[in-house]
Amino acid sequence: MGEVDSTGRDRGEGDPGPLDRAAVPHLVLSSPAAQAPTDLHDRIVGVVVGAAVGDALGAPFEFDPRGTFSARLPDRRPDGQGDMIGGGAFGWEPGEFTDDTQMGLALASSLLTCGRYDPDDLWQRWQVWAETSSDVGNTTRFALGHPSWREVVHEHPEWTAANGALMRAFPLALATLGEDADLARDVTLHQSLLTHADPSAAWGAWLGVAMMRAGVIGEDPLVELERQLVILADRDGRSAERFLGMLAPGWTPEDGDRDGIGNGSVWGCLAQAVWALRRHATYADVVAAVVELGKDTDTVACVAGAIAGARDGATAIPAGWSGPVHGVVDTPGGQERYDLAGLTAVATALWSASAAGRAAASSASNRPR
Repeated sequence: MGEVDSTGRDRGEGDPGPLDRAAVPHLVLSSPAAQAPTDLHDRIVGVVVGAAVGDALGAPFEFDPRGTFSARLPDRRPDGQGDMIGGGAFGWEPGEFTDDTQMGLALASSLLTCGRYDPDDLWQRWQVWAETSSDVGNTTRFALGHPSWREVVHEHPEWTAANGALMRAFPLALATLGEDADLARDVTLHQSLLTHADPSAAWGAWLGVAMMRAGVIGEDPLVELERQLVILADRDGRSAERFLGMLAPGWTPEDGDRDGIGNGSVWGCLAQAVWALRRHATYADVVAAVVELGKDTDTVACVAGAIAGARDGATAIPAGWSGPVHGVVDTPGGQERYDLAGLTAVATALWSASAAGRAAASSASNRPR
């Protein structure tokens, strides 16, 4: 969840300049057809399963102080058995994912059902989900209380730099594969602006998606991050300033504590995820490190898990974590239930319907037989 009333920006800084929400990007998907090579498929699945597993692992520790994870689970096994304990502030079942993954799956369902990015359909899905969800961030709940995303006006846009737009964006890393980075960025920014008016919330979502896209195709997410930060500094220097400081190699979570920037903000959330990715070589160590930091554990672990899953693949996720993962999403057509197989199917369908999937299907059909 993690969205907070205060996001760490001094209120005296004023209203940040808006991005253009009126222009809807034109992202089109096709009917899933192609099959990915095994190593690529592993990283494709790693995005969605990695997000959901991180979310579920962190859920019982949401709002808890730093160190609670290791204190409650001092003798963890390498296979992760026994780590999905459930409970927490919202009484989650062991292995159950939360609003982070739920909103992302609603986005994935909208993309696959409509065959394109359709913010009106997406808005309806998010509204139906929010009606019954026990865990909805403050900024998101306020926005979804409006009949249409076009009607959302935040009295203080500069207070909406929360992590809710970042946490849910992971399906776009797969749906935009094969598209140029400009379109992928524009769609990611737009879905953010539906609920979060501060440009930093949108740019943070894009930085996360850009790292996931890089990981899936076998590139280093951290190298892509540096490239995107250069572009951001040129496009929006004001938004870039805090990201440049907090995403630097020398930044630590203690720096965030000192500066009063929590992980419910987009900066703190992404910074903690990147900090863990810089320091740990395995999915399990990345996700455990951010859960150990406390507070908005489910959201930071969802983001870190999606990036690490893209980098390392789904087979790198401990079986004791991925096996129990599950959850439900209320939709306009009824309740949808997901387990590991269902999450795998979503990831596969998103890639197959993307431009990369279309290109793979076309190449396969043109091979001599």
